[in-house]
Amino acid sequence: MNKDKIIFWVTTVIIFLFEGVMPALTYQTAMAKEGIRHLGYPEYFGNSLVVFKVLGTLSLIIPQVPKRIKEWAYAGFAFDFLFASISYFAIEGVVFFSFFPYIFLGILAISYIYYHKINDSSIN
Repeated sequence: MNKDKIIFWVTTVIIFLFEGVMPALTYQTAMAKEGIRHLGYPEYFGNSLVVFKVLGTLSLIIPQVPKRIKEWAYAGFAFDFLFASISYFAIEGVVFFSFFPYIFLGILAISYIYYHKINDSSIN
């Protein structure tokens, strides 16, 4: 049980840092704005994406958030990573950044699996 909690928290904190904290601190930088523009999205899309990323990561990291909200956050991040990869494939072709979101999708999947291991075992 302890191992499961450690794996859950390590993977969830990684998602929190890379999808919540980092975008919140860097979304107004020239590099971030150029990245959104380069992929063909308007600036307001990047701003709204950051808001949803911060809210989503907070819902994953705060234990008191209802399970249904957490499920939606996991689904939202899964779509985010898939569509980020598709965007890079469409604009850049087959480059490292096209596959990079799949690394975080894997980390998210591990977090999700261990979230259920911890919560399903506490019900029994």
